Amino acid sequence: MAADRSYAYGAAAGLLGDLLLGDPRRGHPVAAFGRAAAAVEGALWHDHRGWGALHTTLCAGGAVALGALAAGFVRPSPAASAALTAAAAWAVVGGTSLAREADAVGTALSAGDIEAARARLPHLCGRDPQALDADGIARAVVESVAENTSDAVVGALVWGAAAGVPGLLGFRAVNTLDAMVGHRSARYRRFGWASARLDDVAGWPGARLTAVLAAAAGPDPRGAVRAWRADARRHPSPNAGPVEASFAGALGVRLGGTLSYGGRVEHRPVLNGTTGRAVRVPDIGRAVRLSRRVGLLALGTTVAARLLVSCVNGRKGQGK
Repeated sequence: MAADRSYAYGAAAGLLGDLLLGDPRRGHPVAAFGRAAAAVEGALWHDHRGWGALHTTLCAGGAVALGALAAGFVRPSPAASAALTAAAAWAVVGGTSLAREADAVGTALSAGDIEAARARLPHLCGRDPQALDADGIARAVVESVAENTSDAVVGALVWGAAAGVPGLLGFRAVNTLDAMVGHRSARYRRFGWASARLDDVAGWPGARLTAVLAAAAGPDPRGAVRAWRADARRHPSPNAGPVEASFAGALGVRLGGTLSYGGRVEHRPVLNGTTGRAVRVPDIGRAVRLSRRVGLLALGTTVAARLLVSCVNGRKGQGK
């Protein structure tokens, strides 16, 4: 039980650190992991799924092993365990940076400076900004806020509650690998297959919790549930679908439709198309506020679940 309390204090402190400080401008641990993963890729790359699976195993497994070693080292001290958890949570959670980037694009759009908004959009997502008008940029930002609420906040908290520091680091490692090699380019169609599939599996619980909390915290809970049930399965991503559909219904907007990545045009299903309206620039701020509420609820939910499981297991042990 002491270890679970240490996790609870550490996770709360880590999320508070992210809220107050955001990501460091230099020397971010995730960026260091990315450089290491790129170096491993340079040594292993072959146009083959097996080599990609080895890359994923070494990089993600290395992050989990590092977390396990560090957690084992500090386990005798509850204070040190809480401090390590706080540092790990702060390093892997990116809610504040997500909100800042989204707000920066929204500010540029509100000022009528579409070129500044286009220049800033790649900090959030991989869309082709030159192909988007102001409303298209706003829609891309809202979709990115929704998806990254799951990827950069809730998913990490779910795995942290399940597996402590190794879970926090492992989830962020898998998510980072997917962003690096998991897309369907000619180079990574086979090599990145394992990273993409592992990210789908790791992101599954966090995406569903994000969708539930978006419905609970949003201005239209019924609309969120309705859009989730009707449209989530139509999205090509098994995890982005529930999250984006729930956000769309909660905010009363339409998401999805035609988009462009790296010169490749995709025609995705429209989410909440029956009752939602087109995304407008002020919806960026509404999406950011919803994302923040979801992140705080996720912290409370995951910590409570971990403490509850620990309490139940403790009572079972006493019964024996």
